[in-house]
Amino acid sequence: MHAPEYAPTGENLRAALADLLDGLPPKQAAQAVERLIANYRGRTPTDAPVLRDRSDVVAYAAYRMPATFEAVRSALEAFRDRLPEWEPASHVDVGGGTGAASWAVAAAWPSGERRTTVLDWAEPALALGAELARGASSAALRAAHWRRQAIGGGLAIPDDTDLVTVSYVLGELTETDRNAVVDEAARAARTVVLIEPGTPDGYLRIRHARDRLIAAGFRIVAPCPHSAECPIEVGADWCHFSARVSRSSLHRQVKGGSLPYEDEKFSYVAAVRGLDVPAAPARVVRKPQIRKGQVLLDLCTPADALTRETVTKRHGPLYRAARDTDWGDEWPPADADD
Repeated sequence: MHAPEYAPTGENLRAALADLLDGLPPKQAAQAVERLIANYRGRTPTDAPVLRDRSDVVAYAAYRMPATFEAVRSALEAFRDRLPEWEPASHVDVGGGTGAASWAVAAAWPSGERRTTVLDWAEPALALGAELARGASSAALRAAHWRRQAIGGGLAIPDDTDLVTVSYVLGELTETDRNAVVDEAARAARTVVLIEPGTPDGYLRIRHARDRLIAAGFRIVAPCPHSAECPIEVGADWCHFSARVSRSSLHRQVKGGSLPYEDEKFSYVAAVRGLDVPAAPARVVRKPQIRKGQVLLDLCTPADALTRETVTKRHGPLYRAARDTDWGDEWPPADADD
């Protein structure tokens, strides 16, 4: 997918996170991140958050918020490509923690007035999220409501919510709670965007949630160009995408890397109900292979199948478009014949 279209919000977030780390000893921050990475995702009961106090939350937010923001932003960019005229007037961020997905929504729709509510079970995360949002350039973020809520069977989302996001949350839940969250989102929302890590397990959670949304009457907007069964053979492959993230000094310290960036792999689904969505083109589901005089594109097509298309110099403008096409893009692009 392409570089962030709305850089100011991302820069605003990075600056806010950098300010938070002032006064927190780098070694303490790195140790907190290492401990949280080891036991936070996927093994935390909803009634006992691992984010115990402010120092935990600051370290984890500084480490994870930029990656979560870029993954959600990329998913929303694909959503907006399909529905460019639509804009949510209300947004509920389920399991939103410090609000990375809400920052991504603010980046996707920077000028709109919107009622934003962040729900999470960890009070320290909500408190820090509210603190960060007070310095945001987005009026919707500054006015957001931060509410403690168990994420599971007791979840209640207001009726007729325009947009529900659930990012990097489903893997923390039991299967029963996971289904309850997806079903409540499907009951209450017009549009639902779900994001999980781009691992085989993360993909399977998205695939299962996708099936539940379709059964509830939703139409898939992205990344799939259809609402039929996913054509990928379970266990043989998985659908995921990539977003580039600028590394902070904390990232480099924890991971021991020298590159100024890393690539966040994620799986996602965006679905709508009751909205008119134009017919979808194919989606590039692997990094394009550029060879001498040709580009190989692995595609998921509206015909519910996976295929490889070879675009050569003989295709003229289409070949030039293929060389500029990224993993996660629609194919062919609307301006391919220009």
